[in-house]
Amino acid sequence: MKKLLTTVILLTFLLQGYTQEIESLRYKIDDIISDKKVKVGVAINGIKPSDTLSINGKGHFPMQSVFKLPITLTILSEIDKGNLILDQKIAIRKDELIPGVWSPIQNKYPEGVTLTLAEIIDYTMTLSDNVGCDILLKLLGKPEVVEEYFSGIGFKDFAVKINERTMQNNWDLQFLNWTTPIEANRILTAFYKNQNSLLSKKSHDLIWNVMKRTKTGKNRIRGQLPDETIVMHKTGWSGKHKDTGITAAVNDIGIVMLPNGKYFTISVFLTESEENFETNEKLISSIAKAAWDYFIDY
Repeated sequence: MKKLLTTVILLTFLLQGYTQEIESLRYKIDDIISDKKVKVGVAINGIKPSDTLSINGKGHFPMQSVFKLPITLTILSEIDKGNLILDQKIAIRKDELIPGVWSPIQNKYPEGVTLTLAEIIDYTMTLSDNVGCDILLKLLGKPEVVEEYFSGIGFKDFAVKINERTMQNNWDLQFLNWTTPIEANRILTAFYKNQNSLLSKKSHDLIWNVMKRTKTGKNRIRGQLPDETIVMHKTGWSGKHKDTGITAAVNDIGIVMLPNGKYFTISVFLTESEENFETNEKLISSIAKAAWDYFIDY
């Protein structure tokens, strides 16, 4: 009995020690965001089960272009089922372009174009192409198919109701596509580890290689990390409301590889921000750097 009691006490002290260690990172993040006029949501998962931290982790945050990752993962699941093929040709008609929105596809092909599905995925993920995104959703049938797929594999704090065309034309509707920082991290972890063989090896390798080449958000998660750091991530941004000047979303979620081959998962969502774009991005990069410093010395 004494041995059992001693073991319980020892485990309690050890767990408290782990909690105190990760809490030092929380204090650092609190200090980073304390004087900023913005609602911040953070989830971080590290090397050990005890390396878990969240701030507003269960809050509902608009995803904006972060939703292009779950859309692409849903497409890849359809490819794995044989319903779609990576090299199949997809015609993008001129009337499917979305004037005034970010789209390297429509900038390069203003009269429309035929691309392979693999090319559309690449545009959508690496360049956050809005036209490419809506073409992927069209292939799935409707936006809710993404939500249904993720709900079916156990992700409930997640909603996809509208496409980019609808979202870009009505400020208030962007909030229909939401997730929580904790759920975003769960999605990243599940697909990176390929839990329950969610994707084939080919699809798994494709998505993470594409995310390594993401060209948006260079000043967010990767902003203050060493240049050689591998970061697999997806960004999102709403722009400012034309009347209030409020920014509804500046986001970045991803996996950061450490020099020792291990990694940490981080999701940062900013909403209701009165800060300028540079400050919002620096908040994300500073939070990521604080996590890097914590895990690099662990």
